[in-house]
Amino acid sequence: MSIKELQLPPLLHFESDSRGSQRHTGRISMSKFIKTKGGETSSDLSSGPAEVTSQILQKPREKIHHGSLAKPRFLEQLECHLKRELEALDTHSPKVQELRLQVYQEVFGYLIEEFKTYKPILSAIKNEYDITLAHLREQVRDLLPLRAKIVLVSEQCEKRILDLKVQERDEIRALKQECQRLQHVIKIMRRQQSALQIKVDHLKEDLATQYQLYRDERDARKLLIIRISTMDSTQDTEHDDNNEELEPEDPMVVKMALQVCREDLTKARVELNRLEVEYSDVVPRRDWDNLNRMHKETLMKLETLQTDFGLIKSEYDTLLEVHQQSAPAVLHSNQSVVEHGSDNKHIVTTPRPNWEQCSEMFGGSERCKELFEGQSSQKKLEILLQEMNGQNEFFIGLGASSDVPIYLRYDGKIKNLKLNKTDVIKVIKDIWRNKTIENEKNDYSRDLQVFLHSYLEEHYTHKAGDWAYSLMESIQNNLKDDFICLFNDILTGKVDESIYHGQTQLLSHLLKVLIQSDRTQCGSLTVLEFREALKKAFPLKSDQDIEELLMVAQTEIRSNGVRISYQTLYTEDTDGRHKEFLNLVKKQSTAERLQYISELRAQLEGKGEVDAEHLRTAFKTIDPSLDSETLDWYLSVAFKTKECELQAQALNMEVVLQRLSVANVKRAGPE
Repeated sequence: MSIKELQLPPLLHFESDSRGSQRHTGRISMSKFIKTKGGETSSDLSSGPAEVTSQILQKPREKIHHGSLAKPRFLEQLECHLKRELEALDTHSPKVQELRLQVYQEVFGYLIEEFKTYKPILSAIKNEYDITLAHLREQVRDLLPLRAKIVLVSEQCEKRILDLKVQERDEIRALKQECQRLQHVIKIMRRQQSALQIKVDHLKEDLATQYQLYRDERDARKLLIIRISTMDSTQDTEHDDNNEELEPEDPMVVKMALQVCREDLTKARVELNRLEVEYSDVVPRRDWDNLNRMHKETLMKLETLQTDFGLIKSEYDTLLEVHQQSAPAVLHSNQSVVEHGSDNKHIVTTPRPNWEQCSEMFGGSERCKELFEGQSSQKKLEILLQEMNGQNEFFIGLGASSDVPIYLRYDGKIKNLKLNKTDVIKVIKDIWRNKTIENEKNDYSRDLQVFLHSYLEEHYTHKAGDWAYSLMESIQNNLKDDFICLFNDILTGKVDESIYHGQTQLLSHLLKVLIQSDRTQCGSLTVLEFREALKKAFPLKSDQDIEELLMVAQTEIRSNGVRISYQTLYTEDTDGRHKEFLNLVKKQSTAERLQYISELRAQLEGKGEVDAEHLRTAFKTIDPSLDSETLDWYLSVAFKTKECELQAQALNMEVVLQRLSVANVKRAGPE
């Protein structure tokens, strides 16, 4: 009998379910198919292990013609069935390993069914393996979500590390600039110290000269008094002689008087010498008071001159920077004048100062124009100096009443520090940096007024009042600057603090995308890469906005149309402000936020009052991609309450929209 005649039909039948996998439908005992052509069961393979054992004892080893051990027919059938089933599986299926395991499990089941004697122990083994596999599958199912969480945490850590690097780089740059400034101040102070020492030496010489003159004057007065006394006594003697011409003069009396006079003169000389020795280093009280008063006046004048010198120096530095920036344009104009033979050379070669930069000193450009209109440069300079000298040296404290902001609750006269715009921007940046660090450490955010008060008290101690009033005055004088105006609006409660943090996160996100797009890490991108990075960073922006940003970036760094240095776009000017590209990014973000509020207004149109559920439905309608956490925060901003304390209270629609329009409320996904 050949092996082909003993070929078994498929032991398992599978049918495809709805998912494309195979399902076992039935099982046929192997013993039923191991038959000969005559229909009798083969004697070479028994269904019981005992019979197999007896056969092995009777025939230890049955060899084939080639000398190798002959496989049992049941084993060959199982191997053929296993091979056929494994070849029928789809190797590209995601669950191919589970299907292979199922085939092996079924083959193992046939073995258990055929070997009756070992069926209990084999079934126990199989059950134990099934339980273990089920347990491991459950563990794998539990660990799968952790993979996504690990990826998310990794991205957050990378973002945090990048932000810390940027912040550390800015701090290092600021510290280096501060170190250079302090070294420059130390040099100036040393020069001032040497100049003051020279003045002190001159004053000592003047004091010695004055003292010598005083001594000479004193001696001269004493001699004059003695001479007058002598003359009086001589006149009296002559008068007595005239009256007593007839009386003879006693020589002994004259001799005794002369002797007494000589003794008195000797005593006077001794006393005079003693006084000169004892009071040689003594200054008269009157001269000392005069010199002390002159010294105090000189010190006050010196402090005033130093303050004025600092202000003038800062203005000179600003004018010097403006001149350096405008020097190339002036040089180009001079060249054009020389080439074309212009007769107005003096106009090009002697540029006039830009007096509009002094508009902040006069409270606005309109008043500056009124004062400077029709005036010469010399007259304008005199007007500017008069205005500078006329500034208030002191403020009057508003008191400690509850209606006064907490950071302005001071009494008495408060010194005006006369902060310039650069100082104000530095202080505001330091305030935001410290407040951001505090917000990250704590679960809540303090009000900006309370934080500003604690910041000034911590950094300036007893001069906190001077800094508070001087800072507020400088902020009011520079409200045209967007950065300072935003700080003032947040401080006064007109705008929510989330606006500033939203802008910071927006610029940080853009920088992160640009750095990730820079595969060569050379600090620049091609125009195409820069456009793709903008689309990746701002997926909701229109193509027109993207092209506008690209054009402004090329104009700002004077790109030749090949590469764009994105790191240059994040540099700041001399006042610490962002340049045109980043300002355009913030302006577009503000316009998108207001457009989002307009869509919300259209969705709530016709409703006089809205509650939390109505507002939630409106947000979900215009922005389905909005997640629940962000939506709860929007509702808490609209109803001025905590996220966990939202109630069914209704508010006027205009009030709700006004609160949302001054917070960082923006679209989360496409319309």
